[in-house]
Amino acid sequence: MNTSASKDVRPEGAAKQTILVVDDTPQNLAVLGELLQPFYRVRAANSGERALRAAGLQPRPDLILLDVMMPGMDGYEVMQRLAADPETRNIPVIFVTAMTATENEEHGLALGAVDYITKPINPAIVLARVHTHLELKRARDRLADENEWLEHEVARRMRENLLIQDLSVRALACLSEARDNETGLHIVRTQSYVELLARHLVGHQRFRHALSGPRLGMVVKAAPLHDIGKVGVPDAILLKPGRLTVEEFEIMKAHPHIGADAINKAMEQALASADDETAEQASGAFAFLYIAREISLGHHEKWDGSGYPAGLVGDAIPVSARLMALADVFDALMSRRVYKPPMTLEETTKIICDGRASHFDPDVVDAFLACRERFADIAARFADPAPDAN
Repeated sequence: MNTSASKDVRPEGAAKQTILVVDDTPQNLAVLGELLQPFYRVRAANSGERALRAAGLQPRPDLILLDVMMPGMDGYEVMQRLAADPETRNIPVIFVTAMTATENEEHGLALGAVDYITKPINPAIVLARVHTHLELKRARDRLADENEWLEHEVARRMRENLLIQDLSVRALACLSEARDNETGLHIVRTQSYVELLARHLVGHQRFRHALSGPRLGMVVKAAPLHDIGKVGVPDAILLKPGRLTVEEFEIMKAHPHIGADAINKAMEQALASADDETAEQASGAFAFLYIAREISLGHHEKWDGSGYPAGLVGDAIPVSARLMALADVFDALMSRRVYKPPMTLEETTKIICDGRASHFDPDVVDAFLACRERFADIAARFADPAPDAN
């Protein structure tokens, strides 16, 4: 054996790597073991069955030198079984065989072998190829680890960004509620009602497109912004402890436009300050804000066209706004106001059913009826505090 060749290709730092040598001839196992042991941890198997067992032991082999012609289970079948097992499929395999026909080599490579060495072996060639494929495996493993870390880091940052978005939305919604007679629990309740309706209707033919993929989550997330336009309504009207006059109500009816305009301006200003690459991605990044604008502008529209601000009819009203319309009315009826006590679930249900096909989309009313008990549970769980007796 040419030991000088062995020294020339000794892989630095490779002592802990494990190589499984598989051959049914003891002499071949001895030759390969003698060649590799100075540099690697060597594990030997003299049959296909034992090779599979040895490949499953810890530490798993970093490389397998596999004879093809063996009694019982030959090398090709061993290769197929290794490839079928998730625990061993990524272990590189070099076939070591006396078979020299091109079709044999092609068959072995087609099964997933990374290389082919013919017998009688040349020690320098064996060590060089072993070293090369171990380095390739080391690089693949390192890349896989880095990719896994990167995926976790991307997921972490996405969760962070989503949390920041949620907090920002909630802060804006609470800002509008802080100027109103309603409490912050109105936001929680109406968002929960919208989610119930959306999840019930997501498979419905009329609603499937509007609620498909990430849109359902965006509709739910945007729901708290439905009344953001109230920040532009004068305090004397917004905080009036009683019913509004016709003139005051006309001013109040401007709040859907105020909210939609504010969202539009936010998008325009973001685009104006964005670079070209960011601007190209704006359509996807602003999808959430488009839905928030739909809800703000359309949640007081009515199915028969008698709503405001645009008097939209039927399917011309965005689905997100139709869901919000019912959620908002249910909450208003079930909640205490300075000018009225809360209604019962039965009274509220009757009013919503009376509004079927006039105020509300008939299918949205049907979804409400299917989820009514869960609506009641949310109303009870997030009920406003009782008014101070003093």
